[in-house]
Amino acid sequence: MVTGRQRAKLDVVAEDIGGNVRAAAVDTSDEGSVAALAESLDGEEVSILVNNAGIAGPVASLTDVSVEEWDEVFAVNVRGVFLMCRAFLPPMVARGAGDIINIASVSGKRPLARRTPYTASKMAVIGLTTTLAHEVGHLGITVNSLSPGPVSGPRMERNFAHEAARTGTTAEAAEAEFVGRSALKRMVTEAEVAAAVLAMLAMPGLTAADIDLSAGMVAR
Repeated sequence: MVTGRQRAKLDVVAEDIGGNVRAAAVDTSDEGSVAALAESLDGEEVSILVNNAGIAGPVASLTDVSVEEWDEVFAVNVRGVFLMCRAFLPPMVARGAGDIINIASVSGKRPLARRTPYTASKMAVIGLTTTLAHEVGHLGITVNSLSPGPVSGPRMERNFAHEAARTGTTAEAAEAEFVGRSALKRMVTEAEVAAAVLAMLAMPGLTAADIDLSAGMVAR
């Protein structure tokens, strides 16, 4: 089951995956929308929940961020994780088994200028993950988070364009400067993020963990 706010994009994803894949338009920041999804799946076994809905939010100094922008980022990035976990945990508890992976970000663990709503929201996801893991671990449920570094694609291209406009350079130069901070001198890919999720699910002893996948952008 793949969910998101834009049905047309979901249909493309479902077709790419193939097989027995369903798509449902869901706004994870909306309690009623999440409840409707859970009701539609009543009686079916949801054994794995991957919370990967998220928005980047504004690229601006904190003093230039509006309350509406701040609230939107937290509604999607944090409240969405809370609502989805709350909706799908009870059947997992009843079965005594389940796996939850929340997609956080290395940006929640290092300074990222002009991105305070996003970084604060991702740190919140990590805190939610570790606490929930201790709440439900004894019930047979694992809860972990994956923190990707910058993922190549349209979102990062937009960020590089914003940075170029702000600093008077080019998007290519902004990207080169940015990836130069990583050990592999590149960003990670969407496929690598998906592979990391599968690898985490293959480790039954893993819980309350936050895994970095940043091409060496963050080293601890």
